[in-house]
Amino acid sequence: MYFKIKILQKHINIVNCVLNKPRYQHFLLMINYFKFFVLILTISVFTSCEQLSKLSNSGNSGNTSTLTGWKFNDAEYGGFGINKNYKGQKAPYGMVLIEGGTFTMGSVQDDIMADWNTTPTRMQVRSFYMDEAEVSNSEYLFYLQWLERVFPPRNEDYTNIYESAIPDTLVWRNALGSNESLSETYLRHPAYANYPVVGVSWIQANDYCEWRTDRVNQKMLMDLGVLKGRDEIDEIGKDHFSTETYYANPKLLFSGDSTVYGKGLPSFKRADLKKDSIEDTKVFKGRHVKPHDGILYPDFRLPTEAEWEYAAKALIENREYNSLRGRKKYPWNGRYTRSKSAATKGDQLANFKQGKGDYSGLAGWTNDGADITNEIKSYPPNAFGLYDMAGNVAEWVYDVYRPIIDTKMNDFNYVRGNIFYKKLIDEDGKVSIANYSDVVYDTLPNGKLIPRDIPGRIMYVPITEKDVQLRTNYNKSDNSSVNDGDLINSRYYNKDIRDLAVKPRMYNSPLSPKSTFDYDAGDFVTKYDDKPRTTLIGDRTRVYKGGSWRDREFWLDPAQRKYLPEYMSTDFIGFRCALDKVGNMNNGKKTPFNK
Repeated sequence: MYFKIKILQKHINIVNCVLNKPRYQHFLLMINYFKFFVLILTISVFTSCEQLSKLSNSGNSGNTSTLTGWKFNDAEYGGFGINKNYKGQKAPYGMVLIEGGTFTMGSVQDDIMADWNTTPTRMQVRSFYMDEAEVSNSEYLFYLQWLERVFPPRNEDYTNIYESAIPDTLVWRNALGSNESLSETYLRHPAYANYPVVGVSWIQANDYCEWRTDRVNQKMLMDLGVLKGRDEIDEIGKDHFSTETYYANPKLLFSGDSTVYGKGLPSFKRADLKKDSIEDTKVFKGRHVKPHDGILYPDFRLPTEAEWEYAAKALIENREYNSLRGRKKYPWNGRYTRSKSAATKGDQLANFKQGKGDYSGLAGWTNDGADITNEIKSYPPNAFGLYDMAGNVAEWVYDVYRPIIDTKMNDFNYVRGNIFYKKLIDEDGKVSIANYSDVVYDTLPNGKLIPRDIPGRIMYVPITEKDVQLRTNYNKSDNSSVNDGDLINSRYYNKDIRDLAVKPRMYNSPLSPKSTFDYDAGDFVTKYDDKPRTTLIGDRTRVYKGGSWRDREFWLDPAQRKYLPEYMSTDFIGFRCALDKVGNMNNGKKTPFNK
């Protein structure tokens, strides 16, 4: 090492001697000029890059509009805000991500029932979230307790709101069966706390999804400190949290009481940046959460039939590159219902009826471990991580039933039953919030009363002909019978429905009941359809899928379909919720081949 340093010093001395001679002075001067030129050029390049970054490339940081040059989150530019720290949508409590894709919707087995309502069709489903198991009794009881506390049944203003959500426990009764104890214990006894809730109609399940949206988002705001804790807020009647009302105007909630709010999100508007006086310490600082923040979840809902079937089949475990290997008859792989695993070999993979008079097998050696329903997550999940997608209880889906899935009109995220509404605007041009006087009840054919609007929520009305003028994607509010049961597909296709005394129907099903309130009698009067009918197929008949503890093996096929009026309930139908996935369809965990 010492020897190498000596040689280097010798070379340096030789170079210095040469450069110090007069005839090499001009060469040294040229080197200095070159160094100075390089320095000036470097400074110019960095300055130009900085200016260019401000004009065009700063959008990568999310602080500047790449199309206008205006700055976001800056009071000098008006305080227009964007969430530059958005990291993607997180899976809600109890849900798993179902990555969307294409699949064959319908049965790929023999149609031994000859229903001809499961014709195989190609369908695309978007990514979504889904509950990993059915809603349990304990979770539904939380919903009932909340309703009972916020809308006390003894208060005349809240009459029947709580009762409308109670499951029909009498579904366990049988004219020739001894099941009376289940009518009294199944819903509320702790022994059945983790069993799937039954006796819920489609209407009740749909209402639960709406309620869950508000409770999950309320918890999000409480965690952020925007909204105070539940024990600090007196939620009674219309004074409860509603996501849509909060988005419309936070001052419409809690009768305008601003003390229920804690601290807001950082704001860049000058009005929010002003410091409050010492005496005015209760003023809400910052700003409220907006949809563009991406913090609150969209609406929870029932899964569509296409979504449910896609999630149940879980074809991803049969994928080999860009193709599928074989067919799937059940949510699990294989042709049989028993486990092939060494540890659980021979065990049933679902809870279903084994045969006539056989719901569980022999005593001491049960086949599926349950005579009625069983606890959620008692059987292995499918490839998506979903439990009980076959057996235990069948499940409500959103769709109105029709024998044919009309993929000729739509093969992307198919659903039948869309009813389009708009917010009700009052005379002052403001959004209408339901009050006690706005609570109107409909009487269902089974005698149940259901409220149309819950106090504290935004009121909606069906869209009108004016709203759909010159639209090409839809032309009316209720699309349940589009291309299958509507006027244009009948022999009166050239008539105006307003000129017809009786609306023609393709399916001879009962009319939806019309309820009116008789203020003089103080009671509800229901008008029934007095004509004989021959089918249950109608615009208020919903699909349920998945087989149950009462069904034989055939109905465990995710493609099989059954239907029931939306106001009816049984001891073998439950439900689970779904939620739209926003943004990237797979959370960016893997890179597709086309990138």
